[in-house]
Amino acid sequence: MFACAANAQSTPAPSTFDKIKATGAVVLGVREASAPMAYALGAQDKFVGYHVELCEHVLKEIAPGARFDYKVLTAQNTMSLVQNGTVDIGCGPTTNNLTRQQQVAFALTSYVSQVRMAVRADSGITSFEQLAGRNVAASTGTTAVQLLRNYAKMKNIEIPTVLGKDHFDSFLMLESGRADAFVLDDNLLAGLIANGRNPTGYRIVGEALASEPIALLFRKDDPAFKKAVDDSLRRFMLSGEAARLYAKWFMSPIPPKNANLNLPMSETLQQLFREPNDKPLESYAK
Repeated sequence: MFACAANAQSTPAPSTFDKIKATGAVVLGVREASAPMAYALGAQDKFVGYHVELCEHVLKEIAPGARFDYKVLTAQNTMSLVQNGTVDIGCGPTTNNLTRQQQVAFALTSYVSQVRMAVRADSGITSFEQLAGRNVAASTGTTAVQLLRNYAKMKNIEIPTVLGKDHFDSFLMLESGRADAFVLDDNLLAGLIANGRNPTGYRIVGEALASEPIALLFRKDDPAFKKAVDDSLRRFMLSGEAARLYAKWFMSPIPPKNANLNLPMSETLQQLFREPNDKPLESYAK
């Protein structure tokens, strides 16, 4: 009995391509509340966004004919569900860092975010140092939580942090006055503000706590799948199509409210589209 168990444990998992071939489907990990990267639209379980569309483009190219099954992920369960093969490719806004690379593999970087904060437009807050003693919202499982703690320690100040279960919950804390600021990636903050109840009532301010490479992710032990995804992304970037997709989601009106985020592409991302790479967070200067 024990020998059989040991043999079962040592049997390698089927490759992602084998799994897709056997089931006829590919499972895309998406988010419900991470506009403009990945979010739910309406009540029909339709998922849209820059990273969702990027995922779909890649998979149509490398797994033609496969059915797309969408599975909602959170910041807390993304790593485990990708690592154990429940999800074939994670399409949410996930930061590529060395710690996470111990669990999963990342594709070429497709966005570079800056971690900043959203505040009420009339708050007078412009710097993170002004958050001393104030309640600050952050979403459970995001890198912003640790960045805030590191900043407070470096400045020798107290920044009380209240954790939301997702980005909508965290933004509600800001809207309701339970928090004076909400710290998150700038693109996600812009999406929440643009689609919120009062888009002109909030601003994104403060120095960047970090620049973070965002990428699609998948199982660590499947180099053939990574190569296929990376090769597809590289072609997409070098052809100029990635820049056009960026303009669609960051510089044009997006659903559901047809709000325009007006977030021009950074010079860092422009360079990455010219010379794609999959370097982790630790390679980026603050």
